[in-house]
Amino acid sequence: MNLLRKILFPFSLLYGGITALRNYLYDQGWWESRSYDTPIICVGNLSTGGTGKSPMIEFLIDFLRKDFRIAVLSRGYKRKTTGFREVLVTSTAEEVGDEPLQFKQNFSDTTIAVCADRRTGIEVLEPKADVILLDDAFQHRKVKASTNILLTPFHDLYYTDYVLPTGNLREFRKGAERADIILVTKCPEGVSYAKLQEIEQQLKPKEYQKVYFSKIGYDDFIFGPSETLSLQYLQHKKFTLVTGIANPTPLVDFLKRKEFNFTHEKFPDHHHFSASEINKLKKNEIILTTEKDYMRLQPKLGKFAIYYLPIKTIILREQEEFLKKTILKQIDDARFR
Repeated sequence: MNLLRKILFPFSLLYGGITALRNYLYDQGWWESRSYDTPIICVGNLSTGGTGKSPMIEFLIDFLRKDFRIAVLSRGYKRKTTGFREVLVTSTAEEVGDEPLQFKQNFSDTTIAVCADRRTGIEVLEPKADVILLDDAFQHRKVKASTNILLTPFHDLYYTDYVLPTGNLREFRKGAERADIILVTKCPEGVSYAKLQEIEQQLKPKEYQKVYFSKIGYDDFIFGPSETLSLQYLQHKKFTLVTGIANPTPLVDFLKRKEFNFTHEKFPDHHHFSASEINKLKKNEIILTTEKDYMRLQPKLGKFAIYYLPIKTIILREQEEFLKKTILKQIDDARFR
């Protein structure tokens, strides 16, 4: 923790106190937290920054769509439109946000929508869906989800963090008690079973909470505007990695382990690239980026040699089937309560 963040600690107490009061008003029923007949699964976090929400949403879509009509509702962060908007495969990142567009292009038969007012969005989507997934809505207390999945990254666990601006938490750690499932994401390769046990003990889950662990899995192929290539295509190429995500470190480390020859252009999360930045990027021979960044970059670069490397959530300790059964039980409990 740097000196400035330490100096700002009194403001963390103030900010945390305000969010705690807000939560208390919802918990006591003085402010309405609305429930719905349709099962609502919220995927979120306590902290700012990348915790792996997008690959987790795609993990849920992929296995739930076999048995249910799924709809995904996001606020569409940094989009240039307002109100409710259903995402089409022809939409742009400026219209709907990069992550919702990514979901739609990967699951074209799934209903994806954006709306800052989650209640309005849910009411529009209910006739179209058996299950609604809420993206990044853990602090959206106006909606009472039937299942809350809380993500916390291995290298930035919420129980070691502080509230903004001293740390990166959006609320006090106590907020984790609202979670039904806690998923520790971005675990490193080869992490020991003993270390995972230690983390689970430090999380101190309640009796009603289940704890799971996951890592990032990378595809064997890269995808471009007109072709799909083996990742090994980059083995003897010099390329530029362009990222506009909260935490590119896992991807950078993965490429370094592969001994690829690349430079890294790092931009802020959800960055909208200016014309001058695009012109500068065009001076590179090959660009590799994340799938989320590709949604914003590729339309501006056209047929330029730009590729993205997909990622996915991999559940550790052979617990994937147990996690799926836990989620399905939560859905059944919500449908038949």
